[in-house]
Amino acid sequence: ESMAARQVVPKALVLSLVALVLFQEKYSPREMFLKSTVSHGRSYLSKLYSSRSFRVRNIRGGALGYARRKTYKGPPDEVMEISDEESQTYPKPLAKQKISIGIKDLAFGGKGIARVNTSDGKFVVFIPNTIPGQRVKARVQKQKKGYAECKLLEVQQPSSQEVSIPYQRIPGAPYASLPIDVQEAYKKNLTLDLFCRMGGITDAVEKMEEFISSPSSWHYRNKVEFSFSRDVFDPSTKEQSVGFGLGYKHRGSFYLVENLERDTGLFDSQLETFLPKLRAFFEGTGLPAYYNKFNSGFFRNLVCRKSISEDKLLLNLVTTSEGVDQFDAQAMVELLKDGLEDRLAGVLHTVNDDIGDSVSNPRNGSVTLLHGEDHLTENICGLNFRISINSFFQTNPKSAENLYQKALKYVAREGPLPDKAVLMDLFCGTGTVAQLLAKAYPSSDVIGIEIIEDAVVDATINAKANNLENVKFFAEDVNKFLYAHLEYVDTIHTIVLDPPRSGIAPKALKRVIQLGATQIVYISCNPSTQVRDAQILEEAGYNLECFSLVDQFPHTSHIETVALFKRKAPSQE
Repeated sequence: ESMAARQVVPKALVLSLVALVLFQEKYSPREMFLKSTVSHGRSYLSKLYSSRSFRVRNIRGGALGYARRKTYKGPPDEVMEISDEESQTYPKPLAKQKISIGIKDLAFGGKGIARVNTSDGKFVVFIPNTIPGQRVKARVQKQKKGYAECKLLEVQQPSSQEVSIPYQRIPGAPYASLPIDVQEAYKKNLTLDLFCRMGGITDAVEKMEEFISSPSSWHYRNKVEFSFSRDVFDPSTKEQSVGFGLGYKHRGSFYLVENLERDTGLFDSQLETFLPKLRAFFEGTGLPAYYNKFNSGFFRNLVCRKSISEDKLLLNLVTTSEGVDQFDAQAMVELLKDGLEDRLAGVLHTVNDDIGDSVSNPRNGSVTLLHGEDHLTENICGLNFRISINSFFQTNPKSAENLYQKALKYVAREGPLPDKAVLMDLFCGTGTVAQLLAKAYPSSDVIGIEIIEDAVVDATINAKANNLENVKFFAEDVNKFLYAHLEYVDTIHTIVLDPPRSGIAPKALKRVIQLGATQIVYISCNPSTQVRDAQILEEAGYNLECFSLVDQFPHTSHIETVALFKRKAPSQE
């Protein structure tokens, strides 16, 4: 298909230019290009299908036919029961087939591992968000030669390791019923295995300094995003219905919502207990919840942010403009004031008519402050940080303090820093690390780079409020900044990296290496991308000295890492 397009489009361009000269008064240039493309494309495909080199059987015998042979075509509700007995053998599960199977092990990233005895040997099945010892029902999404990837449909039998909890279970916390010490043991062992196996760091056990637990296992989050939907999933009955939903997205679905009825143990007990009453108010307005499939409806999201140090809440209701004149925003504010009392710091209303599901900075919309302030203040390691509703900030502030203190120790691990040392914080967000560096090392010059302008505005305000004069921020893309400011080459003592989950773009990492910093402190919320980048840093002359693990996300598979890389001496390279 792509080969055909490469042959059709250039010829269509030539034909459209010729036709434009001949018929310039009758058709626009765009119309002539489209007409030429369609006409030439039909002619090309007609010749292709009639040629001897093309036969339908060629497709059937190729990748398409192979995929069809691996796809299940039986009754959609039929489930293949796979027992744990070694003597039993089964065919390999096919794509779209439902299976019932026991989970035997856990892989990094929270994927449960099950194994099927086949005539060709062991066939591995990966099922996310499962726990060893559980028996689950799942649907095969992909089938490869030696393994299959599945989607979890239902936990049929719990693991013997699980315990009961006094909170509502939600899709975003699949391991909430697993004791925290068991969760931490899994995270530690799987991360070390990742460093050894994928990163080739054979001495990872020796280089890991410590595993730092979250100070709080429950109610640790400072931000959540509830979704509205007219399609509601009931976890107790496993049924979906049309109605008015407000809660968390059902796992694996972009439109189904599970109503939040009580405290989940993750965010704020008072707000989550109050949410059913708030949902009843929204439903009582007569305005519909959003329907993702058709991009219609009024209520879209409710974003809630919390200051742990001040115990205050900031809420942002996201709606479309469809029926906004009929919505009594002040009545909502009064209800929130009654329910949350003096803990309510502010209420925002964002009108977002974008098709995409992002709630920050809508292209087609506006933001209105309905009550109080449009930001919160959080205290980290003695510094105050102004946080807007859409600013990036660590989800678990108390655990983040441990993370940042460890990063600061790594910066000065070899001893005091030289005067006027240049320290650079890349992907700085609201400037938390940059300001902590500026406070800890007042004789140094600190630079923070962040692409989100709102975050940089907050960072600048924060630095001024904290009386820090040795730090400055730039609202730029990291890669473009590094190319534009060559004056920093070979002048930087330490670069602190805290990239998104996808890691550092290859070009940006190349520029980071070319800056020639003495050392790099790499904070990562995705160790798999950190391990990938560690190999590149090693090849460029940076040794992994040590690293630590920080559990910022209890009851999930996520783990944070902070690592120190030092540039090799010329004699070592």
